[in-house]
Amino acid sequence: MLYVTMYYIADGVERGQLMEVYPRHRAYLDEFARGGELESIGAFLDVSAPGSPGSMAVFRSREAAERFIAVDPFVTEGLVGRHEVREWDPLTYPPGADSAAN
Repeated sequence: MLYVTMYYIADGVERGQLMEVYPRHRAYLDEFARGGELESIGAFLDVSAPGSPGSMAVFRSREAAERFIAVDPFVTEGLVGRHEVREWDPLTYPPGADSAAN
């Protein structure tokens, strides 16, 4: 089981504000990732639709996801208006595999 976090950018926050905080977010992210509890993370490229999430991350435990959110500069500095943690049970396939093989 994995845990997905979704970040929704706060109303009125502009790209420049995100980029100003990004170095602190990235430093925290890199430090957190060294602990081995982060599977992957990234921003969505098209966030133009109202209510669209700005980014998501995949963690190996709910506790890790919640610990990350609690100290992430994007959250603590008010750039994330809303976030959620969702339980995720993915199917994974090795490269070149088809669904009949699993």
